[in-house]
Amino acid sequence: QVQLVESGGGLVQAGGSLRLSCAASGRIFKINVMGWYRQAPGKQRELVASITSGGSTNYADSVKGRFTIDRDYGKKTVSLQMNSLKPEDTAVYYCNADILSSLVLSNNYWGQGTQVTVSS
Repeated sequence: QVQLVESGGGLVQAGGSLRLSCAASGRIFKINVMGWYRQAPGKQRELVASITSGGSTNYADSVKGRFTIDRDYGKKTVSLQMNSLKPEDTAVYYCNADILSSLVLSNNYWGQGTQVTVSS
């Protein structure tokens, strides 16, 4: 079984920084895209940032220039450095990954979510 475990959420003042981390474990042959999504109360879950196995990144317009996604291929982790945080960044942040457990078995996985709260 595959698990994604997040850490690093919390409460921070506007303008501050947080770093989220997510570690994948279990039966893993290869990890393709890894990413971070967020869901604020009353809103749909949205993509924040993603990174492919080749290192290509994609960011939501609302976080470009403030957030940076990176991954450690050996440790099977993905991190999200969040700077210049704004109250509108407040949400539950979820790690997501496309993981192959074998050459022919691929699934999409979610972490349990971690709360990020930015006070004004």
